Amino acid sequence: MGTITTWSSPAKINVFLHINGKRADGYHELQTLFAILSQGDTLDVEILNTPNIIVAPDLGFPMEDNIVYKAAKLLQNKFNVEQGAQITIHKNIPMGGGLGGGSTNAATALLVLNKLWNLNIDINTLAQLGRTLGADVPVFVNGESTFADGVGEVFTPCDIDEKWCLVVTPKNTHVSTKEIFTHPNLPRNTPKLDISNFDIHVTKNDCENLVKNLYPNIAKTLQWLLKYAHISRMTGTGASCFAIFEDQTSAEKAFGEMPDYLDGFVAQICKESPLKRELQNFKQL
Repeated sequence: MGTITTWSSPAKINVFLHINGKRADGYHELQTLFAILSQGDTLDVEILNTPNIIVAPDLGFPMEDNIVYKAAKLLQNKFNVEQGAQITIHKNIPMGGGLGGGSTNAATALLVLNKLWNLNIDINTLAQLGRTLGADVPVFVNGESTFADGVGEVFTPCDIDEKWCLVVTPKNTHVSTKEIFTHPNLPRNTPKLDISNFDIHVTKNDCENLVKNLYPNIAKTLQWLLKYAHISRMTGTGASCFAIFEDQTSAEKAFGEMPDYLDGFVAQICKESPLKRELQNFKQL
């Protein structure tokens, strides 16, 4: 048995999401603020002396369709790595909530295997590889809260306030991103923001009204959150929602009063991913 190391795979929220238009190729032009959180999943990684890639737990679909398996195989094949890895995912991020669960897991796999396989690949190359796996993977590879433009691929650093948030998800509520982005009632004409100078209070999530109309549980959730915090929004296309607080105590108080139909957690918004610090501090065994 090799040494098992444990790594953060943090969640994200979209503090705002503006849809500026639809391109000829079908993709949407957008602007968003990705905020990386202090909480999320964890990945246990053990390096193998055989080329096998093993990902657990079994999620009920073929291993080849698992984004973490795809990330490991991509790195292994592209750089002719003879070693393998056993990766165990400990899920806390709800699936399909707009919190980046699959994307952050894939990014953690890329970054950690780059380190443990001693590949020394630069971040930009890893981010480009990550983009082939999913649109949000490069955000987690870069490991910093950031503005994103274009189709979400042009990053501009931001000096984000490290406030606290309560993230909640209505139980048994799943929103299809494809359904929302193909819906005729989705707004697609929000003017571009000057991201060098704007007020967060005039931003919004352009998907929110449509999703609230289609999913009453999400409308109910946002109404409850607004009792506690002025900035209470959906992240991405949902189903997860968040409220931003000035301090941990206020967020914990709201968490303690959370209705039974919700699951949730309290986290801090981070300028820098906790994984980035773990990788910087790691001493190769």
